[in-house]
Amino acid sequence: MNMVFHRKLPIPKEVKEEYPVSAEMEKVKQKRDSAVKAVFAGASDKFLLIIGPCSADSREPVLEYISRLRRVQDEVADKIIIIPRVYTNKPRTTGEGYKGMLHQPDPFARPDLYRGIIALRELHMTALREYGFTCADEMLYPENHRYLSDLLGYVAVGARSVENQQHRLTASGLNIPVGMKNPTGGDINVMLNAVNTAQQGHTFLYRGWEVESTGNAYAHAILRGFVDHSGKSVANYGRETVEKLAALYEARGLKNPAVIIDVNHDNSGRDHSRQPDIAREVLACRQADGKLKKLVKGLMVESYLEDGRQSIGDRVFGKSITDPCLGWEKTEKLIYEIAENA
Repeated sequence: MNMVFHRKLPIPKEVKEEYPVSAEMEKVKQKRDSAVKAVFAGASDKFLLIIGPCSADSREPVLEYISRLRRVQDEVADKIIIIPRVYTNKPRTTGEGYKGMLHQPDPFARPDLYRGIIALRELHMTALREYGFTCADEMLYPENHRYLSDLLGYVAVGARSVENQQHRLTASGLNIPVGMKNPTGGDINVMLNAVNTAQQGHTFLYRGWEVESTGNAYAHAILRGFVDHSGKSVANYGRETVEKLAALYEARGLKNPAVIIDVNHDNSGRDHSRQPDIAREVLACRQADGKLKKLVKGLMVESYLEDGRQSIGDRVFGKSITDPCLGWEKTEKLIYEIAENA
């Protein structure tokens, strides 16, 4: 084999015992989980905002960002539930570049997965303990979910992973909402196949165990745009696509029909500055059609302390080293605007 086995890593149970969640943290998570599930079940008309950096690259700027979100959340709590994006794994289209905190807890140092496991757990724990936030993370590696399963409030399955059987089966065993993105080619039926699979129970292999899941009634769609055959970004957040999605949900008889609109990626044509305009269009669409308002449960936004992106070596505090993000000043303004119009 062309691999070198460096060391045996601790299993999730061992890491959880070393870095335990307190009883108070458990109560906060349970309350948050219930509130978010109520939105997807249609029992709450609050609007979800899954927002934060493209990747959680360093502890200090991420926590500074979350502290600012906490203040704003308290002001808009009657309208919006904010779920911070703390994405500790970063998919790479070509396999090159920074792969996230799991791989490199220090983006300026060589990969260290043991330190990465500890760093991402400590980061999510701090967000919950100090700021009362259960956060979102991308399930890039299904076998790693249990390192954070007692902390997360939301999971996204990315466009490159949504067709993978292990992602779908693992999602069926989670007790929090899981968003399935449309694949990079844009096929909505592929996305709904993933939602359908995740909503069913299965028996499958997971971390060396034969496990049985009961299905996740809160698995749902995320529209993030797609790339056509010529390599051009194509948006799919518009009314026509959302209406088609609503019809497909109804035809398939899926539980808790819902969609989150990702206002960046190919929906913005990879132009992060367009995110506020796209958010406004989505909100206007919801206001104009009660059926679509019921289906569109929230937005996903890429945002950080500083606008844009940088090379890793530039070391600007709170500026993305992966995809460009919306800066804080624009972010804060957008959140208040969403609260007024959701």
